[in-house]
Amino acid sequence: MGQGAEFPSLATERLKLRPLRDEDAPAMAALANDFDVARMTTAIPHPYVLAQARDFIARMEKRDARREAVFAIESRAASFMGVIGIHPGPVGSELGYWLGRPYWRAGYATEAARAVTAWAGTQWGRRLIVSGHFADNPASGQVLVKADFLYTGEVTPRRSIARGEDAPTRMMVWLA
Repeated sequence: MGQGAEFPSLATERLKLRPLRDEDAPAMAALANDFDVARMTTAIPHPYVLAQARDFIARMEKRDARREAVFAIESRAASFMGVIGIHPGPVGSELGYWLGRPYWRAGYATEAARAVTAWAGTQWGRRLIVSGHFADNPASGQVLVKADFLYTGEVTPRRSIARGEDAPTRMMVWLA
């Protein structure tokens, strides 16, 4: 896959994971502009406005598809819920995701993470994917555990743009 290549849509029991589209920007901005969503990520600023959502989508359209995969998380009813992706990281491919608050505590993040890692291992040729969660976000840790990630024992400071400071991050690994 070359630069700008599209990835397939992935279907789960309740979700569709598909490439981001320009029309996702308003819902993305509305959901990500929640401080409790943004503060649990490294890269989402707060406040988060429509122009930032449009910029993110435009950047992802230009990504190197050999190194980076990004999917919109959408309900079967075609409602945008969040984003999941595998990005180049300091030690290889790194999984990141976020869901809007209305979709928390329903197993959607786990379902999306399982689908993306299965696809990455079987179709995209990834054998190792890292991820992490802020220590004050144990729910995200449970998502990763249920998606077959294992704790490495490493806790490293990671910057949260929304928080404006580093947060201790519990690192994990997935092996194909």
